[in-house]
Amino acid sequence: MGKKAIVAGASGLIGSEILKILLNDPIYSEVLAIVRTPMELNHPKFNQIAVNFDKLADFAHLIEGDVIFCTLGSTRKKTPDLAAYRKIDHDYPVKLANIAVENGINQFHLISALGADHNSSNFYTKMKGETEEDVKSSGVNALVIYRPSLLTGNRVETRFAEGIMQRLSKIINPLLVGSLRKYRSIAATTVAKVMTDLSKSDLKGIYVYESDDIQKLALQVS
Repeated sequence: MGKKAIVAGASGLIGSEILKILLNDPIYSEVLAIVRTPMELNHPKFNQIAVNFDKLADFAHLIEGDVIFCTLGSTRKKTPDLAAYRKIDHDYPVKLANIAVENGINQFHLISALGADHNSSNFYTKMKGETEEDVKSSGVNALVIYRPSLLTGNRVETRFAEGIMQRLSKIINPLLVGSLRKYRSIAATTVAKVMTDLSKSDLKGIYVYESDDIQKLALQVS
């Protein structure tokens, strides 16, 4: 019997790419998406549960498997209320990590952000850093944290400013060398590939990968 993966944020840019990979990977026999709104997807390996993330503990008994991929996140434009923004980017991932520990889920793969730092004075980077620290405190057996820079790929929703940055990154990327490499834009498909490949390894402990580390890992597993 193959592994069972759980994906939170399966409709997002990285989450949707993870979903595609897992459904085509023979190592995984079941993929469970935790969603707010049901997805229109039919596949023999795919299941989903629609949840109220504010009451995630009520659904804990349904969240069982081998690995959780947590790609939850929002934006200030989409969620201007900072308390609501923090719930999505901090509270929900932390709740999922606690459920992973309670249910014996071995691995937790978390999408964070470049510059995440719980001591930062910036709301976003501080929130991401606090999320990392609180997920670490959950005691999950294997935690892998990814800090991608600007993500490139086709989103369902249009983000005008981000679209401009994606085009500019093609010009800027070659100029970012040495310690600046981690600021190069990175394809969501690359991040998803590295995440799913690492999930098939026997991991234990805490791993943190900056954006340039993810690029290097992608070259090793491609």
